[in-house]
This record gives sequence, C-alpha cells and structure tokens, in this order.
Amino acid sequence: MSTPDVRTGEVELVIGGMTCASCAARVEKKLNRMDGVTATVNYATEKARVSYGGDVTPDDLIATVERTGYTAALPEPPAPDAEPADDDPTRPLRQRLVVSTLLTVPVVAMAMVPALQFTYWQWLSLTLAAPVVVWGGLPFHRAAWTNLRHGAATMDTLVSLGTGAAFLWSLYALFLGTAGEPGMTHPFELTIARTDGSANVYLEAAAGVTTFLLAGRYVEARSKRRAGAALRALLELGAKEVAVLRGGVETRVPVERLAVGEEFVVRPGEKIAADGVVTEGASAVDASMLTGESVPVEVGPGDAVVGATVNAGGRLVVRATRVGTDTQLAQMARLVEEAQNGKAEVQRLADRISGVFVPIVLALAVATLGFWIGAGAGLPAAFTAAVAVLIIACPCALGLATPTALMVGTGRGAQLGILIKGPEVLESTRAVDTVVLDKTGTVTTGRMTLADVVPAPGEDADRVLALAGALEHGSEHPLARAVAEAAAVRTGPLRPVTGFANEAGLGVRGVVDGTAVLVGRAGLLAREGVTVPAGVQRAQADAEAAGRTAVLVAWDGAVRGVLAVADAVKETSAEAVRQLRDLGLHPVLLTGDNATVARAVAAEVGIDEVVAEVLPQEKVDAVRRLQAGGRVVAMVGDGVNDAAALAQADLGLAMGTGTDVAIQASDLTLVRGDLRAAADAIRLARRTLAVIKGNLFWAFAYNVAAIPLAMAGLLNPMIAGAAMAFSSVFVVTNSLRLRRFAPLPGNADATTAVPSGRRAAVPAA
Repeated sequence: MSTPDVRTGEVELVIGGMTCASCAARVEKKLNRMDGVTATVNYATEKARVSYGGDVTPDDLIATVERTGYTAALPEPPAPDAEPADDDPTRPLRQRLVVSTLLTVPVVAMAMVPALQFTYWQWLSLTLAAPVVVWGGLPFHRAAWTNLRHGAATMDTLVSLGTGAAFLWSLYALFLGTAGEPGMTHPFELTIARTDGSANVYLEAAAGVTTFLLAGRYVEARSKRRAGAALRALLELGAKEVAVLRGGVETRVPVERLAVGEEFVVRPGEKIAADGVVTEGASAVDASMLTGESVPVEVGPGDAVVGATVNAGGRLVVRATRVGTDTQLAQMARLVEEAQNGKAEVQRLADRISGVFVPIVLALAVATLGFWIGAGAGLPAAFTAAVAVLIIACPCALGLATPTALMVGTGRGAQLGILIKGPEVLESTRAVDTVVLDKTGTVTTGRMTLADVVPAPGEDADRVLALAGALEHGSEHPLARAVAEAAAVRTGPLRPVTGFANEAGLGVRGVVDGTAVLVGRAGLLAREGVTVPAGVQRAQADAEAAGRTAVLVAWDGAVRGVLAVADAVKETSAEAVRQLRDLGLHPVLLTGDNATVARAVAAEVGIDEVVAEVLPQEKVDAVRRLQAGGRVVAMVGDGVNDAAALAQADLGLAMGTGTDVAIQASDLTLVRGDLRAAADAIRLARRTLAVIKGNLFWAFAYNVAAIPLAMAGLLNPMIAGAAMAFSSVFVVTNSLRLRRFAPLPGNADATTAVPSGRRAAVPAA
C-alpha cells in the first residue's frame, strides 16, 4: 500500500541504508519497542510492514527508523506511465566498482612488482588509492559507523577498520616517516624482522581489499531477490482492456475504468477483466491459475467468475462485483508480498563470524599497543605492531569467499538449467527436510491428454476414437482438444463434420461419415434418450475413480465407448520423488485439484501425504502449518496460485516452464521443467554452501595465523601481501571445484537441455 491506512493503522515503509539481515533485525527491534507497534522488516525487499495504534503516527515510525541510523519513507504512488527500465538499483554500485577497479590495478601492480617502482611511485599510489578507500569504500564506512552506534560489529566493520588502518598508516609513513623519500622501494622479501613501520605503505592492501569487497557486494546486489518483480508479474496477468456494455453498446475501455455493477463482454480466448457473476451465455473457464485444477470449470448465468482467468469456450456477459485492488488477483499479489515480508532472512555467515572476530581483533590490537609501550619499545614501534594487527586481520579473501563460490555455483547451475537467485537461498537448503510438490504442471504435465479408450462390447476402439476426434475437433474445450489430438495421431487425418453443435456444459453433436454422433456427459445422452449400459457405466466409474474425466461416445441410439481424459503424470516424476527421498526429504502433494485426482497421482509417484482442494491462501496456510510443526519446507510449483506458497516456503523452487509470477517468487528456478532437476538443484545449492563455508574458514585462517607475527612486531609488508594473495588464490581455486558438479546418474536430460520456447521466462540474475 502506498499511503497509511488510518482505519486499520497499517503502513508500509521503504527502508534505506540496510546492508545485511542484521540491519533489518535492528530496525525491526526498534520499531517493535514502540507502544502499540508490530513490525516486520524484510531485508530483501527493503520494506517494513507496520501495524500501529494509540497516538503513534507514520511520522513517528519514520523518526524512529532514522534515529536507528537508516532512512524511511512512505512508498511513492505508482506512476502508470513510468518507465521501469531505467530503475536499476545496482547502477551506483557498478559505477563505484568500475572506477575503483581502474584505480586499484596500477596500485597493486606497483606494490607487487619492484620493477614498476619508479622514483615517486609511492605518491602516485597514494593519488590513485585515496579515492578508492574513501569514496569506493564509503558504503562500508557508512555501515560500520551505523553498527558502531549500536554496539554491533559486522563484516563492514572489519573492512572499514582494516582498510582505514592500512590507509592511515600509509599516510603516516609517507608524511611523517621515511616512506615518502625519493627512491623508496618495497623489495619482494619474505623475511621476518622487527621494524617501526615508518618505511612501509599498505596502499595496495587498502585499495585491493576495498575493490574486492565492492565486487562481492555488486554480485550479491545483482542476485538479490526482488519481491517487486513477482508483484509486477502478477499484476501483468490481468486484462488490460475490457468491452463494457453501456446502453447496449460494447465500448472498449482500460480495465481501470470498469466500475462495480457494470456488465462487460468476454469472448472466447479472452481474459475475464474482473471478478463478477455471469449474466448471459455459457462457457468453460480455465481457472487453473487460481485453483490449480486442470479441468476447465463450466459456467452459466448466476455463476461467479474470477478476474484474469481465461474464457475457453463461448461468449459471456459478466456483471463486475469486485474491481481493482479488491479482486482475487490483487489479493494474491498481497499474499505474495506478505509471505515474503514474513520470511526470515538469513544473516550472512561472514557477518556472524565478524561479530565475534572484530571484538577479538580490536582487543588484540589494544593489547599489542599496551604491551610494546610497557616494554619500552617506543611509540612508533608499538603503533606499528598494533596497526599491523588490524591490517593483517582484514582478509581480502573474505570479499571473495561468498561471491566466487556463488558465481561458479550459479554458473554451473545455469549450464544445468538451475538458476540460483542469491546467497541467502543457499543457507536454506541444508536444513530442508520436507518438500511440498504442486500437482498440476509440476508432477503432471498440466495438459489434458487422452489416457484410455474403452469400447463397448463389440465396438472397435479406433473407430470410437476416430468419430469422437473428428467431432471434438470443432470445439475449443481443452478436453475436446485432447481427444482430437489423440485421434489425429492414432487414427490418421480427422474426417469432415457437418451439422456441428455445441451443447453448453454437456458436450457436442454432429454428423461424421453420415452417422449422427454424440460426445459428452451422461446428461447429453439422457436428453437424447440414449441409455448407458452397465458395462459402460462400470468403465466410466473406474475412470473417475482413477482421477480421470470420462467422456461418453454414442451414435445410432447406442453408447459405443468411454474416453478417459486426464492430466497425465510426467514420466520422470516418480523417479524425481525417489531422488528427493534419498536426500532425506519428506514429500507432500499440495493441490487445488479434487481429492480423488490428487490421491491417484500421489499413489502413482509414491507420495503418502496429500493436501487437496486448497485455494492459494490455503496453500500458504498449509506451508505455514508444516513450518509451525518444526519442518523446514521446500516448495516446488509452477503456477500463479503457487506464488505465495513459494514465497512463504523456506526454499521456493519454480518450474521454468511455468508462469513468470512463480519464477519471480521463487528462490531457485528449474529451467527445463523436469522435477528430477529439483534434487540436483538442492544438491548443488548444498555443495555451494559447503564451499562458501570452507572459503570463509580459510579466508580467516591464513590471516589469523599471521596475527602473532603482527603482535610481535615482525610483520613485513610482503608477508602481509603474500598471506592475502595466498588466501585469495586458495578461495578462488576451492570455488572452481564446483565446476565439476554433475547431476545424478540418469538426470542429464533433465537439466542440461534448455527448451527454446521458454527463454523469456528466465529472470536475469
């Protein structure tokens, strides 16, 4: 919502200046301390949803956030003609990174290659490094200052301390020490010797660390999940124009100008513009977006219809009952946002480590300073040792630990058709113990197909199918299309039909090869005086018990057979469920389809737990119930009706063959749409997380090992540089191992091939 709702005392604030999940937790804590205020702050969407009462006003909420050290504002109302293409939140960070990189490369080269150290090279290094450390590192310094005000320490604190110490000591050495003298060089020596540091500059460390970390921050910003994209995709699903009946004349107007109570026309194939009630006409409506049920719903006068669902059959006249933000589509958009707001963001591993590491390093630096002053070594030598502790404790490999593993892991995933959206996704995968699977389009194909032809005694199955297929070819109903397509494949070219008529909600009639044929429900046959014999009734009952839709075929006054049509289970789904079980996951089938169909599908693929006949809100509630029971839930889905549940789940996986809304609301996308890829996606995410943890350990370990040398005053700048370089090389090499990740045996065709028709649905990283 863009303005405060005085009646409910709810408001949404846009929060600025947060750099990690702990920032979001800090803002949330401050807001919740206010009387009558309940707030949830989402780091990923940079929004706070706040309920307030009493004398509290939105201005009070904003003031509290600003006192905490962040910015807050009410969202700007959306401008309909605004161009979103230019709104790239990563552009300032990209500019900072590009400039810093161009300035840093020569600084590092001069420091590490003695041959490049001309007479006044150190002053050129200062000129190039100063903008990098001060302007390039400003996001880290600003965040460190905010953390300091709240007595907290994160990776930003460590970066700001280390680069600041290296830069300030370099200024001291250049202006007050001997490092500024003409002809000063940094020989490439790995000797351990005590020095007062007045001849040493650490500009390459200060600039290099800043640039490395800017690169890591940029990669994270690019991959950070944006809830706004899911909401925009949801709202894009609605109709843009509507044919309103005014004075008996159809007038096409933008959908925003449709009012409650007005009647509008929906032609076959069009989206229904708003929630309403049918006043004229009969048709089949594809409501799978909302319900997940693959069989279209037959509607007629008096039946309710939902906006953004598709009219699959005849012409309808609908009276609008809910428009704009009151429609079910708009409510689903709110569901997605609320689910994402309520989703706990994982604090970065580096921040958690830094929270312990920074105070220890500061204590060691102070202890080192005090020890050497007490030992009579002199103030310069004591400061040299103390500052050296700060410098060596800031590992540049820390900036590479997460982004390099993420880049290699996501790159390998992209090759396999698995898209990982951000580092916070990886944290969720290790603990996942339950996987909730949507039925339609995920476990099944999502497309109606002919499952069986059961001829009456003495009839030929191919003839039954050929006549039914010829007749059904004239109908737009999804069941009819399934029969016609199967007949064309199995019996050859479809025969011509005369006298075709569509009996709304019942079936079709027509003449094929001089024979009057009826295809449809038992009601159509009863109306024509055709009785259904016991054997055919049993076949019909068996088909329906198996979760299929039974279509009767009759001619010459007798029933000639039953066609069983169903949303077919994908050939690979049973194997995929087995693979997920092997990863220690408990599968649950969750669907808006009816319970009979759901249980039949679950039995076929090996799932014991089924939750059926649920609406989108109930899907979210089902995920929440599992989470409340202590389960860590992964959700796999493909439809609009899955979007909110995907956002609510601890880990959301979307089929790339599904809707853009589901893809935007998820954490992982399986481009191929093969459920077997879900197991490989979870394996890859877990492997990537393990590499990140290993990287972080070694990024700290190499530098921690050198801290005793720094405390002893024996730290040579080359040793510091070598430790940093070695830890960085190790981190990159360790990350590159992810390139060898391979899918499970037999899964190659589930992951490596990317369908050509679905590239547009793949969101940019």
